Amino acid sequence: MQDPNADTEWNDILRKKGILPPKEKTQDDVDEDALEQQILLQQESVVKTYESMTLDQLDENEDDFSEEDEAAIEIYRQKRLAEWKATQIKNCFGEVVEISGQDYIKEVNKAGEGIWVVLHLYKQGIPLCTLINQHLSEMARKFPQTKFLKSISTTCIPNYPDHNLPTIFVYHEGEMKAQYIGPLVFGGMNLKVEELEWRLSESGAVKTDLEENPKKQIEDKLMSSIRSTLPTQKDSDSEED
Repeated sequence: MQDPNADTEWNDILRKKGILPPKEKTQDDVDEDALEQQILLQQESVVKTYESMTLDQLDENEDDFSEEDEAAIEIYRQKRLAEWKATQIKNCFGEVVEISGQDYIKEVNKAGEGIWVVLHLYKQGIPLCTLINQHLSEMARKFPQTKFLKSISTTCIPNYPDHNLPTIFVYHEGEMKAQYIGPLVFGGMNLKVEELEWRLSESGAVKTDLEENPKKQIEDKLMSSIRSTLPTQKDSDSEED
């Protein structure tokens, strides 16, 4: 009688058809499965050991890896590299860039998918424009995923009137989402960087960590101060006596 556990081509065909039961595992097979499981657990352990390392740290400690480590470490290295590339794409700006009218289409209309653009039209010699450029430089470092641009008004838009300055246009994927025109919109030279950040966050250009409009806090303090200096009804009655 033919041994059903024999390694023959015919028995393999019968097993595939379900005529013969699966081949019984020998001790060698059991030992081999156990070894594979042990190697897998070791690789997972290696990944957990080095998962907090940066790419540079992985390179520095490469000599400490055993041959068994390499496969697991390489998988993790590729994962960290992909994460790093994604971060670089998100954080590819970080400063206010000066543009001319010729750069407008490339820098604004063709900024790219998912990119927010903040464009400041200004002129030298206007103090509020200078202040806003300073605020935008600070915000560009805080929000490097947003593209911040500035342009002398008449080089970007011919004959653009000075009384409209400063002007800020906000774009998303080339489409205008908000516009802030003239000094009254910004509140004059008392404009704080947090107030401008809040205003741009309302348009969607930046994701602020401010919990409420800082302008409201100033207004509340001002109203409180005014109320405290007004005479009360009791004071009025005393004066009449």
